[in-house]
Amino acid sequence: MQEIQKTRQEYIQALADVQGKVYQMGLRAEAAVQRALQSLLENDHALADRVMREDDDIDDMIIDIEDDCILLIAKQQPMAHDLRVIATGFKISTDIERIGDHAFDIARTAKSDGQLLDREHAVLVKELGDCATLMVGKAMEAYRDANVRLADEVRHMDKRMDDIFQRTFYALSHFVADAGTRPEEATKLLFIARFLERIGDHAVNIAEWVVYLETAERIRTRKARYEK
Repeated sequence: MQEIQKTRQEYIQALADVQGKVYQMGLRAEAAVQRALQSLLENDHALADRVMREDDDIDDMIIDIEDDCILLIAKQQPMAHDLRVIATGFKISTDIERIGDHAFDIARTAKSDGQLLDREHAVLVKELGDCATLMVGKAMEAYRDANVRLADEVRHMDKRMDDIFQRTFYALSHFVADAGTRPEEATKLLFIARFLERIGDHAVNIAEWVVYLETAERIRTRKARYEK
């Protein structure tokens, strides 16, 4: 009986370890987005380099999480909530990895020659970036605390994110048209806006997986999501 109890405790701890690793991965990705945005706004190439280097660490974390999840399935044959812990570990870590990829993309764009942002467009991009990072942070907090209410907050923030993106995209599209000798820079800003909007989408995905983890209810906040 004591041995069975010990095995069960080890299993519970292993599940908690997976969730802990996913949460830490989320924090790393959130920090990467913040630094990538800062590198863009401040024209800081050294910081952009750091974001790009540290993307490998995030990639390594997803491999570690996937290995742990596979091992738990193989050894324990989990059911019900335990199985959802593992399934959402897979899914959420994938969304986090893509958030990290978009941070890498922003940082790489920030390393372009010259200053990409004038004051007007810096305000727009910062607003979009602040919303994206807030959504990621809240989504990971909801996951850590098993907080469905907070997950729903993230889902409802999607409308705000879309509104900011539409305003930003409209302004940047006009900038592309009027940029004259700077069409390449203007186009890069459009890509950055899209990267940030996609980060928000992945935060919503995480929130949806939190709801599934805690309620077993599969939801979709809006249109079906494509690979991003």
